[in-house]
Parts: sequence; C-alpha cells; structure tokens
Amino acid sequence: MSFAVSLPPHGAFAAWRDAARRAISHRLVPSEIDWSGQGGLFAALPLPEGMGSHEARVPAAFVKLAGSVIWHSDPARHGLLYEALWRLDHRRGNPLSQADPLGRRLNLMAKAVGRDIHKMHAFVRFRELPAPLPSQTRRRFAAWFEPEHNTLEPGSAFFVRRFSDMDWMIATPRLTARFDAGKLGFHPGGARPDLPEDASESLWATYFANIFNPARVKLDAMRSEMPKKYWKNLPETRLIPDMLKDAEARVARMQAATATAPRPGSAPVSTRYRAAMPVAPDLPETLAEAEAAAQQCRRCGLCEAATQTVWGSGAAAARLMLVGEQPGDREDLEGRPFVGPAGQLLRDVMAEAALDASTVWLTNAVKHFKFTPRGKQRLHQNPSSQEIQQCRWWLRLELAFIQPQLVLALGATAAFALTGNDAPLGPRRGTVETGLHGGPVLVTWHPAAILRQKDAQSRDEMKAALCRDIAIAQRQLSTAGPTA
Repeated sequence: MSFAVSLPPHGAFAAWRDAARRAISHRLVPSEIDWSGQGGLFAALPLPEGMGSHEARVPAAFVKLAGSVIWHSDPARHGLLYEALWRLDHRRGNPLSQADPLGRRLNLMAKAVGRDIHKMHAFVRFRELPAPLPSQTRRRFAAWFEPEHNTLEPGSAFFVRRFSDMDWMIATPRLTARFDAGKLGFHPGGARPDLPEDASESLWATYFANIFNPARVKLDAMRSEMPKKYWKNLPETRLIPDMLKDAEARVARMQAATATAPRPGSAPVSTRYRAAMPVAPDLPETLAEAEAAAQQCRRCGLCEAATQTVWGSGAAAARLMLVGEQPGDREDLEGRPFVGPAGQLLRDVMAEAALDASTVWLTNAVKHFKFTPRGKQRLHQNPSSQEIQQCRWWLRLELAFIQPQLVLALGATAAFALTGNDAPLGPRRGTVETGLHGGPVLVTWHPAAILRQKDAQSRDEMKAALCRDIAIAQRQLSTAGPTA
C-alpha cells in the first residue's frame, strides 16, 4: 500500500509537519509515502485521517533543521526529512550527525537555504511605484528576485520588520509576497513584472561608485559574495565593468601620488587615507574644479559611511558666506547644503531679515555627514576636532575662490573651523573675530541648535538673536560697500 501527500506552495513547513506527525503516528515507513503528491504508476491513498496510537518524540535540533531544509528546492526534501524522523523514532543511528550520509546531506541543504536567504536580504532592490489614488498615504515599492530555493516565505519576515511603514511586493518565479496595510500575504509567482525606473537608483549608484576602492579588488571574493546571476537585477552592477577596467590604472595613480611631496601650507593627511587621497600637481584653478576634487575626498574616515561629499552652493561672487557645521541626513542624500529642517529655518530667518538667499554662499565646515545608525534612522554626531581640521583644507579653498567680505559662522563647529578658537559659543555670539584666512567672522547660533531647544521661549529668543546677527552682517556689508 502506498500513500501520496500533496503540500501547498506556501506554509510548507506547517503542512509537512502535520502530515509527518500523522504518518509517523500510524507507523508508516518512508518507502510507503510519495511526498510529490502524484502517486507514481499505481493508485495511491491519502494519509489516514486523524492521529494514530503512536506518538514520536524528536530532539529540538531536528525541528530546527527541518525548518530550514523544508525550503530547499530539491524535490526529495520532504521524503528525506521523513526518513530522518522515522530513523530518530526507531533509534536507527543519528541522522542529524555530519558523519551520517543522510545527516550530511540535510545539513548541506540547510546551509544552502541559509545562504539563499542571506542573498535575498542583500540583493533585493525595490523600485518605488506611483500611488494608485491621491488619498494613498503609504509609499509603495516592488522588487523582482530569483532565489535558488523556496526562500521567499522565510525571508520575508526581515522585510516586514524593516519596511513596516510602507506597502511592498517581492515577486519571484514560484511565489509572490505582498505586504499591504501591515498584513503579509502570499500569492502565486510568475514572470518578471514591468517595474518603473526609480530615481533613487542613481543616488545608490553614486554612493556605490564613491565607496569603491580599486586597491582592495579581489574578483574571486567579489563573485563569491555577489554571484553574477544576481547582477541583472542590481542597478549598481552596471558600473562594475568600467570600475574594474580602470582599477589597475587608478591603483597606479594612487601609488604614484603617495610619493608626491606635500604642497606648502597643505593640511596633513592621515597615513591611513593618504593613498586614497586624490593628489593633483597643482591646486584646483576654479571653484568647479575644487568641487569635483572634493567629491573624491578621502582625507578622513567620514567618507566611508556618507553617501557623498556635500559642497557649498550659491553665488560664486557672494560678499557674505554662511558656514554651518556639517551636512545632515537630507543634505547627504540630496548633495546640497541646508535643505533639511535646519536649512529651512535658516532660510526663513534670512527672509525675515530681508536677506536674499540667492546672493550668499552656503556651505559647511565639514563636507561629509557623520552619524550613528539607529534602526532606520541615522542620528547626527558632532565631528571631531581632527575631522574639522582635515576638512578645513576644503573650506580654505572655498574662501579663496568666493573671497567673501564677511563670513557668518553658524555654531561652534563652524566658529572653530574658521577661527581656531574652541571657546564656548554663548559669550562669543554676536561678536566679530578674525578668521584663519585673515577676514572677519561673525559668530552666531546654528539653526539646528534652535530646533533642539525644548521650550518655545528659548527657541524664540535664539531665533531672534540669529535674525539680529544676520541684520548686523548686512549692515556691515553695506557700510563696507561693494568690492573693488
């Protein structure tokens, strides 16, 4: 007598466990069960209804192993697991041991499933979808992935935890996962859907290109961690051939640069990043060249985690330069200074003080975003004095090209970068000091410090002080008259 078992496309582990418990309770031997559900050449019966008189007990290690192996793509996985269950119940060897042929095979299958889940978590790339209705408040994303095994169901829990505030879909040839309004569901798979281009892919490509280090290229290791079969679905892999093509030449240029004598007056560069620092025979000759060089900056470790260098923006012949601390989260993603909440407050105060934002130069003392990851957020961290000093090299270039008549230092970091004075900011606010570049520096509050105040009165007082300082800067410029 033979029995046939048909399992559903999802919920496979719970379904297999229920069927295996019923089969072992009726003492069915492995050779009597066809787990494919087709029954072979002869008519097969379904498993007996209800539980039999026998109750099998197995170690927790078997349940854990079965919970991984069940997602393998090998059609024999269900039968192999039941054979292991039957042997454990009858105490015939140890089918969980690596020394046992069956145990070895099951453990290798479990490891393959684990690797496949890891690859899915690493290589799924979502694209944003348009909202179907104007009232749709949750953002919508979709991705296509081709796992080697049936790992979408066990791997989806990661995406539920990480992207619980949005709706998303992951489509695969065998199964499709949909997370809508906080609920996860599974549906039949199919062909690859037509997904729209996503603007964020260009940002990710920029970040990927900037963190690429040609001196550390190990092709075998790269292919091991990022197999080529996944490349077609990863936007950053389009850049890899060109980056690899130029890798040897870039390494040669880096090695040659290490032997170049430092220019007089240049800031010291740490030995750790000296090789990666782009060294030109001469200083940049234009503001645009300085910005392009800054995009490849490796003078300190902040470039390793930041998305990109955030250079200054505004009027190239500005009489007034406003210098903040460092880019924030929004600035790091968009590549422009003062576009986040603090930047909006600064622009509001500038408008209140009748200062045209298009006539000034806005920049930061430090050009990369320093942060601590906290879940989905990136929490701001103050740059160290060494990081400020390393980035002062770029700030001096900006000062040399813009040649402002007055610089407004927004906050303690900017004041230290411009003057070398790290004294508390409170007593210095509203005063003019001489900068390291030889020009006047007016010290005032950073708008982010205003936003951090807990009570409304303190915020209003600091905002009014910032507005007064901007007005003072305008009066000083008016008194000085236009530049020659």
